Amino acid sequence: MHGPHPLDIESIAVRAGQHRTTEGEHCEPIFTTSSFVFNSAAEAASRFVDDAPGNVYSRFTNPTVATFERRLAALESGEYGLATASGMAAIQLLCQSVLKAGDHVVVSASVFGSTITLFDKILSRFAIGVSFVDLNDLTGWRQAIRDNTKMLFVETPSNPLGRVANITELSALAKHSRCILVVDNAVATPILQRPLELGADVVVHSATKFLDGQGRCVGGAIITNSNQIYSDCFAGLRACGPSMSPFNAWVFLKGLETLPLRMKQHCINALELAVWLETQPAVRKVFYPGLHSHPDHQLASSQQTGFGAIVSFEVHGERADAWLVIDSTEMLSITGNLGDTKTTITHPATTTHGRLTEQQRHHAGIQNNLIRLAVGLESVNDIKTDLLLGLSKLSKDSGC
Repeated sequence: MHGPHPLDIESIAVRAGQHRTTEGEHCEPIFTTSSFVFNSAAEAASRFVDDAPGNVYSRFTNPTVATFERRLAALESGEYGLATASGMAAIQLLCQSVLKAGDHVVVSASVFGSTITLFDKILSRFAIGVSFVDLNDLTGWRQAIRDNTKMLFVETPSNPLGRVANITELSALAKHSRCILVVDNAVATPILQRPLELGADVVVHSATKFLDGQGRCVGGAIITNSNQIYSDCFAGLRACGPSMSPFNAWVFLKGLETLPLRMKQHCINALELAVWLETQPAVRKVFYPGLHSHPDHQLASSQQTGFGAIVSFEVHGERADAWLVIDSTEMLSITGNLGDTKTTITHPATTTHGRLTEQQRHHAGIQNNLIRLAVGLESVNDIKTDLLLGLSKLSKDSGC
């Protein structure tokens, strides 16, 4: 890769995947074209039936998008990458490409709210069964597997509670059961965790989050070492078209260049904030895998190289008290997105997980008094000061 010796991950984030054109450009170009010109009718014919390599149509072959795919795959220690229009499009494309009617999937109950909806409400219409289990209950995973189970799907660390699944153990279970293990790695990113190295078959990403890092574009990706899975997904991408735009791919490439630096600072800021929140009288409980109080701290320490940017906490009281804290902030951004340089704050029970049933939220551990922070790159002291605008009111009102 780019020379006689393997590169460190910081260099991969900056250099991997670029194929310079005859113009000798230093920065990756944006190929804003829908189609490509062929030298002859015969060349066009051979490319359209995959007898010859080369670009055909930007729905499924675009040089800028391909550069992003190669770079992210290299970061994940993967051989194949496919970029999609969003993170949810990546999951949908994967499922419609490798599953069929009559198949069954076991899914962590702690995945993103829209992922639960996709499996529970959308894929079920096509006779694909789903069972939801506790993320780190290996016995529960084992008991949920059936003869027709084809996929285990987990998001680790989970959003918003930072629960951690043992990828190595789930991989062994998947192989024993002849199904594939899919890991949503959007929260950790390949800087903090590389699931393929731990035995996962597929990694999916919402590039919208930390890969971009500045809340500019929406996109997703599928990474794998399986030629069969890649080929099936590529065929689905070509036919159905959940494609990433070249401009978005270029933005994500620029995001990847700073990903190692950003994730390091995200982790530093998040840990300091989590430790501080544990000392606040208005806070009932803090969820951050970097804390010794977190039930999955030891597993996260062994499986990841950092604990990420998601810090969630329950306040004393109910929804109105959580809303009071959120609405009292002046600097933090009230939005459901995460992975930004700007710290965001949201109420998961009524936003990211608001479309779930009360039973589903309970299973996922999403309480009405829970607040989620996606800790950005501002001064941690300023973040604390902003949170205190609401926490101090709550302390006075509740008598904490």
